[in-house]
Formats: sequence, C-alpha cells, structure tokens
Amino acid sequence: MTSFKEDPVLGSNDMIINKEGSETGSSSRSTVVEKAREEGQSGRDMAPAGNSIHRSASRPQLDLSKAAIQGNFEERDPTILLPNQSDDISHLALDIGGSLIKLVYFSRHEDRSNNDKRTKTLQEKLGISNGSRRSFPVLGGRLHFVKFETTKINECLEFISSKQLHCGGVDACNGLLGASANQNAVIKATGGGAYKFADLFKDRLGVSLDKEDEMDCLVAGANFLLKAIRHEAFTHMEGQKEFVQMDDNDLFPYLLVNIGSGVSMIKVDGDGKFQRVSGTNVGGGTYWGLGKLLTKCKSFDELLELSQRGDNRTIDMLVGDIYGGTDYNKIGLSASTIASSFGKAISEQKELEDYSPEDISLSLLRMISYNIGQISYLNALRFGLKRIFFGGFFIRGHAYTMDTISFAVQFWSKGEMQAMFLRHEGFLGALGAFMSYEKHGLDDLMVHQLVERFPMGAPYTGGKIHGPPLGDLNEKISWMQKFVLKGTEITAPVPMAPPGTTGLGGFEVPSSKGGTLRSDASALNIGVLHLVPTLEVFPLLADLKTYEPNTIDLSDHNELEYWFTVLSDHMPDLVDKAVASEGGTDDAKRRGDAFARAFSAHLARLMEEPAAYGKLGLANLLELREECLREFHFVDVYRTIKQRENEASLAVLPDLLMELDSMTEETRLLTLIEGVLAANIFDWGSRACVELYHKGTIIEIYRMSRNKMQRPWRVDDFDLFKERMLGSGDKKPLPHKRALLFVDNSGADIVLGMLPLARELLRRGTEVVLVANSLPALNDVTAMEVPEIVAEAAKHCDILRRAAEAGGLLVDAMITNSDGAKENSSSVPLMVVANGCGSPCIDLRQVSSELAAAAMEADLIILEGMGRSLHTNFNARFKCDALKLAMVKNQRLAEKLIQGNIYDCVCRYEPAS
Repeated sequence: MTSFKEDPVLGSNDMIINKEGSETGSSSRSTVVEKAREEGQSGRDMAPAGNSIHRSASRPQLDLSKAAIQGNFEERDPTILLPNQSDDISHLALDIGGSLIKLVYFSRHEDRSNNDKRTKTLQEKLGISNGSRRSFPVLGGRLHFVKFETTKINECLEFISSKQLHCGGVDACNGLLGASANQNAVIKATGGGAYKFADLFKDRLGVSLDKEDEMDCLVAGANFLLKAIRHEAFTHMEGQKEFVQMDDNDLFPYLLVNIGSGVSMIKVDGDGKFQRVSGTNVGGGTYWGLGKLLTKCKSFDELLELSQRGDNRTIDMLVGDIYGGTDYNKIGLSASTIASSFGKAISEQKELEDYSPEDISLSLLRMISYNIGQISYLNALRFGLKRIFFGGFFIRGHAYTMDTISFAVQFWSKGEMQAMFLRHEGFLGALGAFMSYEKHGLDDLMVHQLVERFPMGAPYTGGKIHGPPLGDLNEKISWMQKFVLKGTEITAPVPMAPPGTTGLGGFEVPSSKGGTLRSDASALNIGVLHLVPTLEVFPLLADLKTYEPNTIDLSDHNELEYWFTVLSDHMPDLVDKAVASEGGTDDAKRRGDAFARAFSAHLARLMEEPAAYGKLGLANLLELREECLREFHFVDVYRTIKQRENEASLAVLPDLLMELDSMTEETRLLTLIEGVLAANIFDWGSRACVELYHKGTIIEIYRMSRNKMQRPWRVDDFDLFKERMLGSGDKKPLPHKRALLFVDNSGADIVLGMLPLARELLRRGTEVVLVANSLPALNDVTAMEVPEIVAEAAKHCDILRRAAEAGGLLVDAMITNSDGAKENSSSVPLMVVANGCGSPCIDLRQVSSELAAAAMEADLIILEGMGRSLHTNFNARFKCDALKLAMVKNQRLAEKLIQGNIYDCVCRYEPAS
C-alpha cells in the first residue's frame, strides 16, 4: 500500500496523514480521514491563491468517500484505502489499427518531496504557500509511446499484463487501490481493432474497451502535440528536416491529412471543432496493394525498402522524354518533372518481369505521394488554409515519402506553402484516446511543462529502467552488452524485435544504408514525455518568442563532428569518475561500461541524423549525457571530488574575506568580479582544465588564475556594471532589490567566487537568491548542497550569517546576544532555490516554479559559468539588469562566440531591456 504523502498524481502536502496534531489536528482514525476528505474537497472547489499555472476542472480528482486507514493508524504515514477511487484505469489508451497497435501509457514520477523547515521558510520568503500550490492533485509523470504489429496482438496483451497497465500500473494494483481494483475496468481505445478485439481484451485482461471516435481522437492528439511539444512539427525537403515552432494564437485553422489505407482531409478550426472536407481512396492501401501485386513484396516495409534502391526514370515518362531532354519553360516544367507515372510502359515492348521491382516501387510511391500532395494543396487553397500537416501509417517517418509530398505541395503552391509533418504522427489516435479520459487534465498543460527524454530502447515499468521489458538493472546491462557485440554491423540503432522479448527494445542492422534519404531515418524520434506541471517560463525573459538558449549551431556538420569528438574524448575520464563514485565495484564497472556504450550509440545515431531527437543544440547533447548516466544509476559522479574541493575552498575563505574588507569600495568590486572569473576555471567538464588539475592544488590554480587577471578582458563591460553599482560623481544609485545568482561549479567557483559577490550585494541591502541545479551534473553544485556550504561560510562572516538566518538557511541556529535572548536580525535574506534542471546548461523556458516565483521581485540577474552564460543564454535578453560572467575553457567556443582564445574572460553587462 502507498500513502498520500506527496504523491505526484493523487496526493498533496495538505493531505499528509500522521499522528501529529500539528498536521491532522487529531490522531483519531475518524478525524484523520475526515480531515483528508475536507482538504480534498477544498482542493476541488477553490482555486489556489497566487497560483500562476491555470488548472482546469479536468485535473485528476480524489474520491474520498468511505476512505479509511488500513493497518496501524498510529504510524507516522499510515496508508489510506480509497475504495471508490475511479482513476485507477486511466493510465492506458490504445489505437488498434489494421497494421499497428499504438499504446500511450502513463507512469508516475517517484516521490521527491522535500518538506523540511528550510523549504517552508523559503516558500514563506517568496510568498509561496506550498499547501496552496499543491492543494490540488497534479498529473506528474511520464507518457510512454509503444507500438506492436496487430498480427502480434498477443505480445501486446502480455506487455499490458506485465506492467499491470489495465489496472492503473504496478503501483496502483499493488498499492492503495487494492488487488481487485481492475474489476469492471474500462480502457479507452480507438481504431477498427477496438471493435474487432473487444472480446479478446475482455477474456485475457478482464477489461472492457471504451470505444472513442477515430476522427475525434486524431484531431485531439494533433492539437495537443502542436500546442504542447516545442519541436513537434517539421518540414522535410531534400532529406533535411527543419523544425517549425507553432504559435498557439495562430495555429487554427489548419488542414490535417491522415494517410492510412485511404486518405482523409480534415479542416481543424479549434479544440473539438473540425470537419472532414475531402479525401481520396488512393492512399497507403493502394500503394501496398498494387506494390504487392507488381513486386510480390510480403510487407509494407519491404516495399518501402525497395523504393530506396529504385530509379523511376526507367518507367515514368518525364517532361524531358517528351521534349527531347529539355525543359518546358513556358509553363515552368523542368525536364525531370514526371509527365506520366508508368508512362514509358506504354511504348516499350516489355513485360512486368522486365522491370526492376525497385523501380516499380519507387514509381508507385511517387505517383501516390504526388497525388496526395496535390489534392491536399487544392483543399487548403479551397478553404484558405495556410498550414497542412500530414500524418498516418503511410508516412511512418519515411524520408523519401515526406520529400515527395513536400515537393508536390511546394510545386503546386509555387513555393507559398510547405508540407509539415509530426514527430509523433503514428500516435495521434492513441494520444487522443488517452486525452478522452475526463480527469487527466492534459488540455491545460503548456509547452514548458513537458520534457522529452531519449533513453536507450523502450521504457520499463515506472520509467525507472529503459530497454526491453526487463526485470532489473542487471538484465538491462546484459542487454546492452549483447547489443554492443553487434556493433561492427550497426551504422545506427534501429528498433526491432529481439528473440524472446515483446519487440520493444533491441537493435538490428538498418534496412537501408544508402544515400541521404533513409527509409528508417526517423525511427528513433520519439522519447518518453515527462509531464512536469511545476515547470514554468522564466518571467524575466524580454521576449519569449525570440528566445533561443543554444548559442552553438549544430546544423553545421563540422561543428557537430567537433563537439561529438569532445564528448567522446571526455568519456573515459567520466566513466572512471562514475565507477569511483559507486565504490569501484564490479557492478559499478559493468554499469560504467554500459553507460559508455549506450551514450556512444546515441552519438552515433545523432551523427547520422542530427534531427532524429528533435532540434539539436549543445545543451541537448550535454543533458542527454547526464540523463544517460542516471539511466545506469550513476546519481552524482563527482560527489567525492565536490566535497573535497568545498572543504579546501572553505578553509581559505576567511582570509579572502578579510582581504576584501581592507579594500576601497571600487577596488573591492573589481576584485570580486576578478575572483568570480578566476574561480570559474574549475570545471571538470573541460579537458583543458582537467589537465590543469594534475599540475597543482585547487588553491594554487585559483591564485595563478587571479594573478593573470588583466584588463581589458575579451568581453569587458565592467565599467558599465561599476557605474550601475557605485554611481558616478556624487550620484549614488539605489541598490538592487533582489539579485538572482545562477551559480555553477562546486569548490572555489562558488566558495571563493560567487559567495563573496553575494556577500557584497547583501552588504548593499540587496536580497540574494542563489540559483543552483536541482540534480547533479558534472561538478556543478546543487541546490541541496548550497545551504551546507553557506552554513560553513557563515561561521566566519556575520554578514553571511545574518542573511542566511533571515533567508531560512540556518533555521536551526540559535543566535543569541549577551543577555541570552535570540537576536532579532533585520538583515536582508540570502536564499537558495533549485532551477528545475540537471544539466550544465539551462533552458529558461523550463525552470522550477520556485525560481519563477523568486524572479518576480528580482531586478538583477547574474549568470555565471560556461554552461549557463556561454553555451546557453549568451544572447538572451532580460527585463532586468543582467551580468554574464565566465572564463572560456574551450578553444572552439572561444573562436565561435567571442573571436578569442581559451582562458579569455567574459564580463557582459546588459541593462534592463
């Protein structure tokens, strides 16, 4: 059984049930349950004050009727049984087509509650009441996308049963809903198979299929993806993808062309507003049917594979064939334009067997694709629609098909329209069926609340382990090792069905190795979709529409190859640190080896097709590496190193502060900025810096770096910043109200660089919020680690001590005056918030709700470090003053970004936009 404590789907902090009167008001069974009922009801009836995230009435609701504690109710967190809770089966939806079964299923996030005194104090300082923000149930978890061939429906049923998806997932079946929760259960389903296989689902799983209209689901799924996924829509011309960001306010109307066996063309005017305006019976079924008759192919994929090696000129009549090899310029037709599909067969004295199956397949594909593209354009023209989106089983990520459709739309529209495609196009119906559960609340999730991750293979139960449906991590590693044994044959990982699995996670040699246009070019473009309602847009961005976090353009192949080489070269050192962080055990070595092979496979895939996982930036690559480490259970690779460097830096901090206090105001400010830049040299993500560490201690390197600080720096706006801080002449500016300091590395970087700068701002009456990572990444300091560092530093500094106490960082410290009474400090607070990410970089479109709240009163931002101020956000503009500080530790980045050299310094100050 599971308790309510901070369950991301069903629970809230307001419903923590324990025996302490401060939480429940009474330890009796009846009062405890009644309290839960009252607070659950209030969460439904009242909108929480100060909540910036819109919540619809469709959020998951708790049915607390007849709720009762099960077991010993004197326990601190006794389990509550909800006998009438009906949300248990809303974790799975299916689209059962004639060829494929598509599943969309949900798994909950693990409980990551942190309800200590420090967190409560911070929330009070920022004007956040955790109870009010979490008094409603929140859908927090992952959406997984899986498909099976319909002919293998038994494997699909086994998969559902193994994960207990038909009764709400493993946690629900074995948890608070009880073993009998799936009696009379209903699963949402769409597609013809929802009728055909209804009895089979009832007999095998004991569930009924609630059949949803196929067209309703298709449109609902498309609308959700276009509004909620940042890199969902893309164009595809001549083998090149280009992602298109949709504007929610300008999305409708559009034409949705669903190409299945036949083709439906749907004019979509809004959510739930659509009509089928046209269609054609010449579709995917036509291609497969004629192809089977003409080429004897046994499968749709085999037919597509043949087209990859075909030459349609041997069978299609071209304009050049009619006009003696020349163009027909008067009407704008090139010599290579198809005048008549299969036209040469008329005049040539050949039989069917005289033509290559590859040529026939390609000619057939182009004929049908061009036809669909033309009809689609004409319908868009007919209704005055600006956008056409194509989806359906016929496309299935096939590069040549997309290119052909795109060419047709571009040709007939004279370049005024573009065909667009969807990365999740095969799951539109299943996703729409999933959304038809009334209480999921997906309708009001925003783009910033969804994060897509790309683990190796298919997701395992609960999203904790990825790969084929394996029982534990050891099986996962064994699977990875078997995969790598085939590495010499593999040019890119492509999903297949390994023997003895359900067909969800292995790899095989790609079906095509030719040219730019690959039949499997988009095979791995769907990840696990993390739903995180607590992520928000950073409110101080000057213009969200023009904001682009990545400063390095990886669409340049040479640039991409360079950074892939950097990451590959850094791999051995990273694996060594990862294994050491887990004690160097044999198990850790196996996991380290599996991580290296898995991440290398990701790099190989992206090297072949950079757009396979969506729009690719350097920040995405670095984040992918951190996610891959976590996938193999390496939680904090640099933990020991960070602790050692923190201790060494804290030992010399008192002397540094004494030195700073002896300086004049102007000299001190310059020395502080020099200190931040010098301390930023400590970065275990830089190979040049790793080599430095072998030549001296952390303090020796810091002093060397400080001694070499000579102005002007490569980017040097210090004088502008000094004038804002100190004024000019007799005019003294007002101090900033609140400063957000985005800290970077542990050790000297934060202790000897950013903390002294924070202290100076506090001295001037500015509130300071230290913003750190939510999860570990390289040697970056985390929000969980910063309070301990501050507490140690505060032992030697009254300014830090008073500010840390005011900010709730020293909640347990008893500071007394000579009379023994607690000192009533009026100091401005020093606070710490997590940024919501676990990467060396930060995308300010997706930050924690706490950081967003802290930013509301901020008028100064200081972004420090390569990841946060150079790799990302170097070009970002803000509504408040911004200072970007970093030492460049990569020669390529120095050349590209600042036209400088390694170890050049950046001090970029930008007044409020």
